[in-house]
Parts: sequence; C-alpha cells; structure tokens
Amino acid sequence: MKKDATSSQKLNTLIKERWSPRSFDSNHEISNENVIAILEAGQWSPSPNNYQPWRFIIGKKNKENFKIISESLNGSNKEWAPNASLYIVINGVMVDMKKNAITQSLYDCGIASAYMTMEANHRGYAVHQVGGFDRKEISEKFDLSKEIEPMSILVIGKQAPPDMLLNQKLIDREKAPRSRKTLNELVISTDWIINYLWYNFHINVFWG
Repeated sequence: MKKDATSSQKLNTLIKERWSPRSFDSNHEISNENVIAILEAGQWSPSPNNYQPWRFIIGKKNKENFKIISESLNGSNKEWAPNASLYIVINGVMVDMKKNAITQSLYDCGIASAYMTMEANHRGYAVHQVGGFDRKEISEKFDLSKEIEPMSILVIGKQAPPDMLLNQKLIDREKAPRSRKTLNELVISTDWIINYLWYNFHINVFWG
C-alpha cells in the first residue's frame, strides 16, 4: 500500500513515497548485506566536526538482541513491531572528549536515522521510527555507559497488507491518509512570504 506525500513541487521519489507502516511480513529475513548497507548509510551521514556521536544496537529477527529489544517496547508497539525483520536502536553519546555535556548529538543522530531510513527504503524496506520503549531497560540490558542515551528504534522490514494487523485500531491508522502541518505553520521567519493554500496545494511567493 502506498501513501504518497502531497506536495506542490516534485519531490525525490524516496521522500515522496516514505511513510511509517506498522504492518510487516513476519516471515521475511533481511540479508546481512542489506543490514550492513543500512548501517553504512548512517555511518556516512553528516556530523559537525566529524564527531559521529551515534551508536547502534542491532537486533536481527530470531536473535537474542531482537528478543531483548521487543521486550522493551511499550503499548501497541509490542503488537506489531516484532513482525519486522530488524531493529536498530539509535543511541547518542551525550558528552564530548572532555566529558562536557553536548546537545549536538540529538541533531546528529536524527540525521543518521534519516540516512538509514532512506537507504532501507531504497532497498525495498519499510521503516517505522519508534519512541515508545523503555530506555532504562535498553541501557541496562546492553550495559550502556551513563554518557550514552537510547533515543529511538528503527523498525525495519518488508511491508505487509494492513489487514495482517490483528488490532482494528491499528488497521484504521494504517489506512488513514497522511497529513502534515502547512508551511505557514512551519516557517517562523523568512525574507520572503509564503502563502500556502493547503486546500489546492499552491504556493504564491511575493518577493520583498
């Protein structure tokens, strides 16, 4: 099932087609080559001063890490995420070389997640970003230092039809149309004015 983004301009296909399904093929096994490629996309994502604060925990279907990560999930995530083929837990190093606290890690890890998502999509996989999990449990089970914080989990697998989900509420969410805030809500300052008319997706630009 596709749910393309609606935009006034022609976007890159990977961006236009990307969305976050919950229905995954529980029988699919991802190859080691695809896992490495997805990780390398994160490895080569931008990082100011080349700090590279991202640290990855990999959980492959039917392996011990996958089981541990599945047990850390909260709410309805426990129902659908274990059907996926791969988990990548995104963790950030939150201090610099001198042990001073930094916030740049949040930004860097977000970019790494985006790069891995695009590479996974490029290889025919769907990705759902999950924030609903027990971070303390992940830290303890994987013996993370206090300087490293779990941030999100990439749930990766082959997309399955919505009706494969057993929860009707999840099926309804799967089939619901995508939506986004308008550019007028997102752009807080600019030297030119955007009048974004959401109902017909036109942009009128007035140069100052």
